[in-house]
Parts: sequence; structure tokens; C-alpha cells
Amino acid sequence: MPDADERIATRWRTTRRTLAEQGADDATLEALDATVGGVPDLPGPQGEALFAAEGRLLGAYTLTEPPASDLALSSPLPDPLLLAFDRDHQVPHVVVAVDREGADVEGYPAAAREPSFRRTFNGSTLHLTRVRAGAEAQASFHRRTVNVWSENTEQAAQDVRAAVDAVGAEVVLVAGDPKAFGLLRDHLEPLSARLVKVGGGRTDAQARAALREATDAALHEISAESHRDALRQLEEALAGGRALQGIPAVKEALAEGRVDTLYMAPPTGTQNVRLFASERNPRALATDRAALGDDPTVFEAPAPLLLLRAAVLGDASFSEILPPTRCTDDVAALLCY
Repeated sequence: MPDADERIATRWRTTRRTLAEQGADDATLEALDATVGGVPDLPGPQGEALFAAEGRLLGAYTLTEPPASDLALSSPLPDPLLLAFDRDHQVPHVVVAVDREGADVEGYPAAAREPSFRRTFNGSTLHLTRVRAGAEAQASFHRRTVNVWSENTEQAAQDVRAAVDAVGAEVVLVAGDPKAFGLLRDHLEPLSARLVKVGGGRTDAQARAALREATDAALHEISAESHRDALRQLEEALAGGRALQGIPAVKEALAEGRVDTLYMAPPTGTQNVRLFASERNPRALATDRAALGDDPTVFEAPAPLLLLRAAVLGDASFSEILPPTRCTDDVAALLCY
């Protein structure tokens, strides 16, 4: 958009004023001044999550989707919820455009807009075009064609394996010639990542644009499928008495380090629920300040932030509960060891 820079500047001025009113110091605000505005080279809308303290930028993250509204918070505890939900939907993946001659292979870590791994292979084209000849000659050319084609896809498969290892890919999205896809699949077996056929290709700009669109759609469905599977596991665990639900039970399990996965719905009413925590023992949470004794480091914060922090400190994984499903009392549910 032509006025994008000015709109970002206007929104930042409002956000900056809010932070200053909440007590953010000038040095920290200046550190944010130098970073705010997103990544100018990335196409399309984007969001950003910035964290700073004592005049230093602690983290800057690009969100794959812009938030519904700007959020400015100056407090002893950072608010990474939007970032956590955004990252929870990202899938490390490899994109492959393959044809008879070779392949373009790109590896994307989770939430990356640009590949961190990229290789292009164009192998031999000798005998890839059939010729008109007698039956015996035609069969000979056909065998040579298949052999060269197989050799090309074998090299492409090596690049795919390297890309999967480089980015820890969970899925490999393959576009292009159906025959080349079959050969590539054969050369990749066994493969730790899931192989998915998508539209598009590598022949021209239109084919590459179609590949990008098909990739985005496939990743969206893969993420949604993963969350549906996670929800089914949670429901089975709750029914079998292997999971807990509700803040009182959740906070106790987190404090004891018994959590495998924390499931959380996007905060609504939960943002009004607050808990007490201690800087000395950050995994200990309480609904009553007195429960944490005379510890001078005790502070109060929104329940979702403290639950997420305790989960991270306990090495628990995290998954969003997608709507329309809701947890009891709009709070977290979790799977326990």
C-alpha cells in the first residue's frame, strides 16, 4: 500500500505513547523505535512481536498474520501469547518443484518467509525426448529415457533429504510432473517427513506462483489437521482420566512438573483471571497471594501468561485449542505424564 509506512508510523506513535504511560523508560522506547515497522522486503500483510527492556531489544519476531489489534504492555512479565499462537500454526517444510530434468528444492524452518536451504539441480537431458523409430529402437530410447529420468530424480532426492535435515521438516510438498513425483517418492523411501503432492511447478512464473498458492493452502490444512488430532488426543485423555482441566488443577500440575502438553484456547475471559507468581520459584502459581508466603518477589499477572511461562520452564509443549471448542471456564487444559 502506498501509505503503509505512514500508517505504521501513526500506529507506532499511539502504541509508544501507551507504553510510556505504563512506565516504559526512554531508552527502551528508543530501542523499539529502531526496529518497529516489520521486514520491508516481505510481501503482503504481516505482524510483529517486539520485546525490549533496559534499553535493549530482546527479541523481534515476524508474525505470519497481523494481529486483530495492536497490543502494548509494559510489565515485569512479557506477553508472548500472540507469538505462541502464531508459531503453533507454523510447520517446518520443504517445497520441491520437480520435472524430468531436475528439481528446485527449498527448505523453510517454522514461520520463515524465506528459505534457509535452497538448491537447484538440472541433470542430464540426453534421451529425455522420445523419437520416432522402429519398435526395438523406440524401446531402447524409452529405457534410456527412464534411466536418465531416474538418475535425475535420485539426485533431487538427495537434495530433498538434505533440506529435510537442515530445517527439521515435518512435510515435503512436491509439485510438477506426475511421473517425476512417483520416481522421487520411490527414491525418498523411507523418509521421516510426510510427502504431499501439490499443484504448480517450475516451468515458468505462472507455475511457480501456482506452487506458492498451493503450498500455502496445503500448509494451512496440515496445521488444522494437526490441531484436530491434538484435540482428539486431549478428549481421549480427559475421558480416561489422564488429563486435567481448569486453573486450580493445571497450576498444581505445572508446579510439580507433570505436564506433557499445555492446551490453551485463545484468551477471552481468561485475561480477566489473574494469578500470583514468584520470581524465586516461577513455576509455583497461586490464586491467593498469601499461599506464596512472605516472598517479596511475588507479583500478579494474567493467568494465561503465567500458565504459559510455567509450561515452558517445565519443558512442556504447547497447542492451541481451535474454535469453536472451548475449555471449561475459558482456561487451559493439559496432558500429564
